[in-house]
Amino acid sequence: MQLFERIKEIGKILFVYDEEARVDLFEAFPIIKGFYRNRHNLLYLRTFGDISFSVIIIMGLFGPQDNSRNVSLFFAWGIWWVSIVMSWFFLGKSWCGICPFPGIGRVLQMLGLSLNHEPSVLLSKYRSTFALTFFAIIIWAESVTNMKNWPFGTALLLLSILIGASVMGIFFRGQAWCRYLCPMGKIIGAAATLSIIELRPDLRKCKTCRSFSCKKGAPTAEGCPVYLGAFNIRNNIDCLMCGRCVYLCDKDGPRLNLRNPFVELVINKGRYITCSYIIPFLIGSQLARFLQHTSSYSMAERWLFGSNTIAFTIILGLGFIFALLVIRIGAYLFRITEDPSFGKFSPMVPVFVPLAFTGELAYRLDYFLAHIGDVLPTFGRQFGFNLDHLQFSASTTMIYWICLTLICIGATSSSYVLHLFNTRDFEDIIPKINYYALHMLVLFVFAIYALIL
Repeated sequence: MQLFERIKEIGKILFVYDEEARVDLFEAFPIIKGFYRNRHNLLYLRTFGDISFSVIIIMGLFGPQDNSRNVSLFFAWGIWWVSIVMSWFFLGKSWCGICPFPGIGRVLQMLGLSLNHEPSVLLSKYRSTFALTFFAIIIWAESVTNMKNWPFGTALLLLSILIGASVMGIFFRGQAWCRYLCPMGKIIGAAATLSIIELRPDLRKCKTCRSFSCKKGAPTAEGCPVYLGAFNIRNNIDCLMCGRCVYLCDKDGPRLNLRNPFVELVINKGRYITCSYIIPFLIGSQLARFLQHTSSYSMAERWLFGSNTIAFTIILGLGFIFALLVIRIGAYLFRITEDPSFGKFSPMVPVFVPLAFTGELAYRLDYFLAHIGDVLPTFGRQFGFNLDHLQFSASTTMIYWICLTLICIGATSSSYVLHLFNTRDFEDIIPKINYYALHMLVLFVFAIYALIL
């Protein structure tokens, strides 16, 4: 009976919007808290990630360059990417807590081979600009080089991120790369505002703390790798959810809460610059990447000297401008973009977070479903086995409808966030005609996705 009541409570939180409703998963399921408290568990996961990425990089650099004979491509673009995007909704930034990229930097720091500087003001001030630039370069390189069919290029991409994280680990203490420059971290952080879980402090207990070991560390472990500490966590954007504060805190302050997925979107209202440019770029890049596989793109490519590089660069830029324009139009229709208590905000950014999330999932899932049937035959060809009889293929129609359904769910969720804004925080402020026009704007963006999908 108690289990039934707990399941009922969880279902109510997930499907009935209530800003205050939470279930502390540490309290409800002590095994989860035990997992975080045992630091070896995270070590095992990180070690598995380190080994997996090392294998992918080695196979990409030195393995067959024929995409039908190198299974590392599917591991990188099919399994890794899809897993990351799926984790945004269910696990927040938990992927960042076990990410292999900072691994070498952590080892160098443990060996005393780091300069251990404090991160500069420049990093903090321009971190979103740096991260967005790096992400744009990744998307551009992925698309213009056909990297999903190029093992060596995929390995170079992963190696470049690894080198960047390692160099930052040599110069700065903790994981400065993760906090300030990592393009994946910023994307995951922006999308994790839609997550059904959050790591938050019990501020009543934090007020009695004098050691602040969650941030500063203790003899048994270093403090927060991204310089936060549990008492500073207010959103899902920066916290890696690595659980180090759970291990270090002697006040039992950190809480892992289950919540309604729309709560943070409504509360934050697009106040953070990380989301203000990441989300429109994510949408614009998705439209460009989907469009790249249409006949219209082939026609544009012929007009532009037959250059895929020029064509995609232009379309990527236009996609970003289009998404920014849609968000600006939405803000104009909203009529209110500033609050006396917390200043300026961008109301349409949180509205479009669900659509950006499902759009990226649809794009990555398209590759996964299209290539899942080739994994075993490719593995066999790479290592000298004949497994071609195990090959199968997913229906193109089925893949299309799965992707379209996901994007439809995203658009519906975006409209629901708009509804929450209108019925709660901004009741009677948005004129009815503007409110309906905002819904039409969401529908318009969805229609473009559906048209080019």
